[in-house]
Amino acid sequence: MSAIEPTEAQRFPIGRFARQDRYTNAERAQLIERLNAQPTHLAAALSGLTDTDYERPYRPGGWTVRQLAHHVADSHVNAYTRVKLTLTEDSPTIKPYRQDAWAELADSALSPLISLTLFTAVHERLVTLLRTVTDEQAERQLLHPETGPMTLGQLIALYAWHGDHHVAHIREVRETR
Repeated sequence: MSAIEPTEAQRFPIGRFARQDRYTNAERAQLIERLNAQPTHLAAALSGLTDTDYERPYRPGGWTVRQLAHHVADSHVNAYTRVKLTLTEDSPTIKPYRQDAWAELADSALSPLISLTLFTAVHERLVTLLRTVTDEQAERQLLHPETGPMTLGQLIALYAWHGDHHVAHIREVRETR
């Protein structure tokens, strides 16, 4: 029996990330406000879900709600570190991580609410920091060994998309239970 291939909408419910070359100050401000709202959106998406719901994948072969909640926290902890490296070092090379392997570690069996708390705390610090980024700082570069160079502005856009992307996955599970 062959596995059912997920649709594009299941994989990317808000669309694929489209990186711009540059982001204006106003665009960055909007992206930062999206980041600021993500803990509230994640809390709402998780609210009222049961342990059974936490074990449901968002698509065939996809991560469970539990894994998604832990992944988004893990990823945004890395984002916070990457922002600080970019602001304090010249063109830092950031360390990629094996997100699928992280999703299988023992701490990913904890309640998703643990990661909601972590995500909320990290976002408070991240958003506070990002609100002080100047136009010049937004053009600072970092190097991701797998995806190449990007600016801090592009990194902000990526994580604004990333959080919204995974909250949308959890919302899809809510709507289909």
